Amino acid sequence: MINKKLVILGSGETGIGSAILAKKMGYDILLSDHKEIDLGTQKILQDHKILYGLENDLLPQILAADEVLKSPGIPEKNELVKKIRKQNIRIISEIEFAYRHKGNSKIVAITGSNGKSTTTALIYHICKTAGIDCAMVGNIGISIAKQIATDPKEWYITEVSSFQLDDIQTFKPEIAILLNITEDHLDRYDYNFQNYIDSKFKITQNLTINECFIYNVDDDITQKNMFKISNKINLIPISMKEKLNNGVYITQDKMIMKLRDEKVIIDINDFALKGIHNSYNTMAASVATMFMGIKKPKIREAINNFKGLPHRMEKLPTIKHIHFINDSKATNINSTWYALESVESPTILILGGIDKGNDYSIISDLVKEKVKAIICLGLDNKKIIEHFKNIAPIILEFDDMKKAVQTSFSLAHKDDCVLLSPACASFDLFKNYEDRGNQFREAVKNL
Repeated sequence: MINKKLVILGSGETGIGSAILAKKMGYDILLSDHKEIDLGTQKILQDHKILYGLENDLLPQILAADEVLKSPGIPEKNELVKKIRKQNIRIISEIEFAYRHKGNSKIVAITGSNGKSTTTALIYHICKTAGIDCAMVGNIGISIAKQIATDPKEWYITEVSSFQLDDIQTFKPEIAILLNITEDHLDRYDYNFQNYIDSKFKITQNLTINECFIYNVDDDITQKNMFKISNKINLIPISMKEKLNNGVYITQDKMIMKLRDEKVIIDINDFALKGIHNSYNTMAASVATMFMGIKKPKIREAINNFKGLPHRMEKLPTIKHIHFINDSKATNINSTWYALESVESPTILILGGIDKGNDYSIISDLVKEKVKAIICLGLDNKKIIEHFKNIAPIILEFDDMKKAVQTSFSLAHKDDCVLLSPACASFDLFKNYEDRGNQFREAVKNL
């Protein structure tokens, strides 16, 4: 029995998963939220005999906690968080809490501004193909805490956000992957890019020579910040620009992996995922699973038959020779750059939502080269219109997905592409990026 008062802030997936694990481990636990908890969630909490309530009603109990576990969606500027900090109560994240109670299980942790969901899913797919006892958890699946509590596995393939890394203490994955760093979520980091960079690099803070850190040497921001890392970490670089003595690189349509005196070569034409960004994702996933001990035939089989994720460059049915791609997961400008880079046809680009500090000049050249029209889908499109008014031949505004898709379809000609890659958060018009992508899919279906 653990004699510790743990308060959990937030009744979402991570909060509930952490509460179930905490209860199982014997913590004195209280879960709170700033809003009324829905009836379904209340039933789960009641079934597990977990105390819960509204933050305003529970402030004395919250400030009497030994430790507070904070939902990644709650920012540091939150008034309750400020009060907790003032009391010098330690705040941790769900991945930190889960790590403490994982037993002998092992973790692959994947972070980055772009590509982490795809890479996580691909690693999981390779592991399943090889018969590894594993679960896909974190941002992409159920919470890692809930998985540990209800169905423990040998390996946890975990998508990790910067928000989750902010409050780690001892978290140490066996395999840490940093795919890339581009400007994102700056509203959560005082609009200071370095704060966001430092958050991403926290994935390395407890690593030793016994673990490995897979990183992209072609990513300038990552390279400029590598000095922060201990020289005692086992580094595994990936590159498409230079040949490496240790790590993974691509040359002449071959992916070459060199690790522990072992060399594996796989033809990149075997990659199910296409595009430069997906080649990086595939390299990271392949070498991670090679480090786990999975052999070449299983890796090659898995990367050959992997099906991409919904809302991530998801190809929808072609209608009257017009192609449709659902890339609703593109919530920052760099994701949209990758999307445009991989599209070969003239494109009608659906852009917009809640801007997170985008620099649209990043995609200006690709818009000039490939985009026939920009369809703004959001409540405030001034920034997009101002930037592209002399670049895109046509710019139109909508606050309804059905109308946006119908207009895009009317503007397209044979073999053109209608690309939903918004570069923005979805919460002005939609519940989340999944809702946005589902509405796009449904609107295309009904053309």
